Amino acid sequence: MKILGIDSSGLVAATALMSDGIVTAEYQIHNKKTHSQTLMPMISEMLSMADVKPQELDAIAVSEGPGSFTGLRIGASIAKGLAWTLKIPIVPVSSLMGLAANVELPGQIVCPIMDARRNQVYTAVYKTTPGIPERLVQPDVVPIETALQRAGEAAAGETVVFLGDGVPVFENVIKETLGEHCRLMIPARRYQSAASIALIGESLYQRGECVSAEKFGPVYLRKSQAEREREEKNT
Repeated sequence: MKILGIDSSGLVAATALMSDGIVTAEYQIHNKKTHSQTLMPMISEMLSMADVKPQELDAIAVSEGPGSFTGLRIGASIAKGLAWTLKIPIVPVSSLMGLAANVELPGQIVCPIMDARRNQVYTAVYKTTPGIPERLVQPDVVPIETALQRAGEAAAGETVVFLGDGVPVFENVIKETLGEHCRLMIPARRYQSAASIALIGESLYQRGECVSAEKFGPVYLRKSQAEREREEKNT
């Protein structure tokens, strides 16, 4: 079984190849280039270097969101185009669950936070397991204070591991609020990983939790900034 993983929900453009439970290739770029410039060439080069033809893929696991509106649209467009051409399904994976899967030790309480601007974050709370992370708090977009309160309540005194691009933005308030009950993931494992998306995607694919290219669409959790600004002008 071969699963192509794609994550374009944040600053990192990432793709990975999962073959029968093993990550056989991974490629990610964290710079100022747009995902529209990088993702498709990355996928083509990675598959070529892994000596895998696109026709050998069984499914495409892609981060469905939440996250960057533009990034999610680019990832969705690429995944849908490939899935349509290859006649294979798409496995939608929460970008927050993908981040949580970066924490490999089972039994950890994990709170991914992605900067949503205006003092808000995209967040959820998970407990790590040997397979798919167990969701304790539903994905949402909330003020950072609300996110920390929910994480603390879900942890019930245990240490909470934080990761995502919201960590460097809100590091001080995290430490001030949770003190010794928080741990910040190291930068090398803090950001999106297509390998995590592919790993979760493989398990979901085996469960039959996949959709056709026509039915797949990003999950934004809120309106775009342009839509919000238009509404504010009209009020």
